[in-house]
Amino acid sequence: MKPLLHILIVCLLFFSCSSTKENTKAEESNKPITAASIKESMEYLASDELEGRQTGTEGIELAAQYIEKYFKQHKIKPFFETYRDSFSFNSITGYNVVGFIEGNDPKLKNEYIILGGHYDHIGQGTEVNGDTIANGANDDASGTVAAMEMGRYFAQTKSNKRSILITLYAAEEMGLKGSGHLAERLKSQGTDIYTMVNFEMVGVPRAADQPMAYMSGYNRSNLASTLNTYAGEEVVGFFPKAKEFQLFFRSDNYPFFKALNIPAHAISTFDFTNYAYYHHVDDEIDKMDFNHMATFVNKIIPAFEGMMNAATKEVTLTDE
Repeated sequence: MKPLLHILIVCLLFFSCSSTKENTKAEESNKPITAASIKESMEYLASDELEGRQTGTEGIELAAQYIEKYFKQHKIKPFFETYRDSFSFNSITGYNVVGFIEGNDPKLKNEYIILGGHYDHIGQGTEVNGDTIANGANDDASGTVAAMEMGRYFAQTKSNKRSILITLYAAEEMGLKGSGHLAERLKSQGTDIYTMVNFEMVGVPRAADQPMAYMSGYNRSNLASTLNTYAGEEVVGFFPKAKEFQLFFRSDNYPFFKALNIPAHAISTFDFTNYAYYHHVDDEIDKMDFNHMATFVNKIIPAFEGMMNAATKEVTLTDE
């Protein structure tokens, strides 16, 4: 009897462990965005091959090609004739890469929500141990990939009533030139832009006692409270130093606010205490937290989904 009992116990343990593993795999597969998918894009965009993605260089051209290929693969359509929104300044030619996901509501699809980040960086930095390439993993390959992953999700699920533009900007590091050009172009076309959200440096987590992310220009609209309501928790919090550092005016959200007078904000998880490599050659892929990034995107997606599908434009400008 003892050998038989032993066999039964082993079998029960085996099936229990197998079931637990299967449940874990099922839970992971149910998450829209995975750390592995984020890592794949991040490893290329922040690689030495792209030489820091400075606007006007071969490196940023390779980055643009990668983003275009990603859009095509995941059925994110071009908004203009091609994916590229071209502009020139100081004899430099730059390209924003703009993808389009049409809304599924006959009326609301004429209103657009912009999700974006800048895919350029500074190119070269001060040498450290023979390395001069400023790879820009956190700044802003992280925000670029976050926007790309959200685009993939919505293109696949088609769960958005309003239309979405996934906009990746060049020449942010040269004075918000790319976003400035696109904002003016959309204004001249009379495109009904509802809100604009810019993802700026989301590759590292904040302290455990802080909200996962914060928003620049927090009091300029009710966007944060709207997103948090749909998320069911405070994903986007208030960061007191954002106003002190004038962050609202320093990233790609600002040209859209200026040109279109709409709620336009940057969302970030970098708060100047949790990452020491801003504009530094050590802003490398090995310092990114892909699990954090996946958690952040998975939390923010249902928040955007709620806002995108509301019957009215709930997010409005407020007096700061």
